[in-house]
Amino acid sequence: MNVSELLNESISRLTPFFDTARLDAEVLFSFGLGWQRTHLITRDTEQLSEEQVETVNKLISRRVNGEPVAYITGEQEFWSLPLMVNASTLIPRPETERLVEVALEYLPANESKRVLDLGTGSGAIVLALALERPANTYVAVDFSEDALKVAQHNAAKLKISGITFHQASWFSKLDNQKFDLIVSNPPYIESDDEHLSRGDVAAEPMTALASGIDGLDDLRLIIKQAPDFLNASGWIMLEHGWNQAENVRSILIDNGYNNVQSIKDFSNIERLTIAQYSSE
Repeated sequence: MNVSELLNESISRLTPFFDTARLDAEVLFSFGLGWQRTHLITRDTEQLSEEQVETVNKLISRRVNGEPVAYITGEQEFWSLPLMVNASTLIPRPETERLVEVALEYLPANESKRVLDLGTGSGAIVLALALERPANTYVAVDFSEDALKVAQHNAAKLKISGITFHQASWFSKLDNQKFDLIVSNPPYIESDDEHLSRGDVAAEPMTALASGIDGLDDLRLIIKQAPDFLNASGWIMLEHGWNQAENVRSILIDNGYNNVQSIKDFSNIERLTIAQYSSE
């Protein structure tokens, strides 16, 4: 069997289950053989050994059985950073890069700020911010010890410093620390949402996805407690569900925040809400 034949067969196996069948097949094929994806074109008539065919078929079978491509390869790109991911972390998604973009607008390159990332997971957000604004001081928190190990591994691998990692439930171990900016992509899916059992989400850690009947439990807690950890006129930036912007704005306003505004992601969906808190 040559490259083209096996690739087409792999795509056919994945097509009934995934809209991304061709991309998934190409990524897994390249990963399994240690090739660049361009090799699938330039070496399309090359004959493969039985061992190579078996390697690719096993990877495709894992995908057919519902395992996310990122977990199979152990890596997901975010903000052009190759991040290690596994079943203890969420898979970083492109829409979260909008949170990074907005946060950078509030972090001047020539100033030193204190930034807190709540629920850091693989470290995607805090690593992207620390890469772009290395003069700042960063603290990253996650409840999962395994997730923190992944984030710390990514920081070391990428040689990004200036980040202190804490295992904790939200603010519980931060004592009296104060921050100029708090960012978070917390769990925000309704606990009975049928999508939790579908697609890649079904393989991701449930504690990082679901948050109560309306999906807002963790957001409410973060918004309520954040003022105790914000410097004067500090900002909070929260990612949330596609239909939660109005509710999140209301929760922020009810808790005394001002300059509350929701920001659209690349799909024109209000996916991010930011606010400022002043103790005066």
